[in-house]
Amino acid sequence: MMARTVLNQADIARALTRISHEILESNRGAENLVILGIPTRGVVLARRIAETIARIEPTATDVRVGSLDVTMYRDDLGHTRTRTPTRTLVPGNVDGVTVVLVDDVLYSGRTIRAALDALGDHGRPTVVRLAVLVDRGHRELPIRADFVGKNLPSSTAERINLHLLEVDGDEFVSIDGGPLEGADEGVA
Repeated sequence: MMARTVLNQADIARALTRISHEILESNRGAENLVILGIPTRGVVLARRIAETIARIEPTATDVRVGSLDVTMYRDDLGHTRTRTPTRTLVPGNVDGVTVVLVDDVLYSGRTIRAALDALGDHGRPTVVRLAVLVDRGHRELPIRADFVGKNLPSSTAERINLHLLEVDGDEFVSIDGGPLEGADEGVA
């Protein structure tokens, strides 16, 4: 089965702009806001969100953005292919601030659980929010995103592919695999 594109570059840009507005509204501005991306593509998305917030809110002179590697906090290290840890960069102190974790695709919730554990090693934020470009369902843990670019209900046999210019050289979200062509199960 061929991959089906569900978001193009313009769709991704619109979703990130909406998420940026929602973050500002939820936080009542950009004060005391730290945006942390989960490698690899979550870091790119976090930077884009921070840039968009800075454009929307010109008085937001210091939108703090960084990265939070969760590799060594995962509970499935023995069951999945190992990824080389990347550098964690938390800009300043997170005590008493709002932290927005940014990931590309929310699936089981295990990456976010690991991110919460990793974040705890860096301080105690007042509030932690979650922004994802795609929520595909199938949660194994009681975790939900506060800001979602696109809900894409999918079968567990399907794969969501996110390509970003900075990492992949092109930009889109596609779905491949899963049920046979013509089956009623799958993406809405």
